[in-house]
Amino acid sequence: MTSATGHPSGTPHPGYGRAAAPTAGHQRHGLVMFAGVMLALLALFNGLDGIAAIANSHVFVGNVQLVLGDLRSFGWLMLALAVLQAAAAVGVLSRGSEAARWFGVVVLGLNAFAQMFFIPAYPVWSVLIIALDVLALYGLSVYGGRAPGTPEGRPPEA
Repeated sequence: MTSATGHPSGTPHPGYGRAAAPTAGHQRHGLVMFAGVMLALLALFNGLDGIAAIANSHVFVGNVQLVLGDLRSFGWLMLALAVLQAAAAVGVLSRGSEAARWFGVVVLGLNAFAQMFFIPAYPVWSVLIIALDVLALYGLSVYGGRAPGTPEGRPPEA
């Protein structure tokens, strides 16, 4: 028979029956790292999309009618966003500064908005990229700055 605490002898030792949970600082740091990697991945994807659109590749829907401009102009836009996303990813992953994090939020928002215009050319891929933008936005936004008692937002030492 077990006691009310769940331990057979009735006197559990510390940590019995539960896994050690990571601290809040480590979770925050993990989300920022996740968002930085997502920014880098989105920069790669947008760079490939931009190059393919500039070169009039046949991967896009034929005879597409875009709202503004043509496929080449959207290719240049995607290439420019890829460069901005790569810069934000470097800032978030290497420095972890607040400015880089907020710059990443702005660039991800712009990319999600631009992908909405790109939907007629490549619908499934554009919706997938918008979903990845939202995930990265979540990772950057939920961080919330530095944790109390930790200098410069670094996770507390274990």
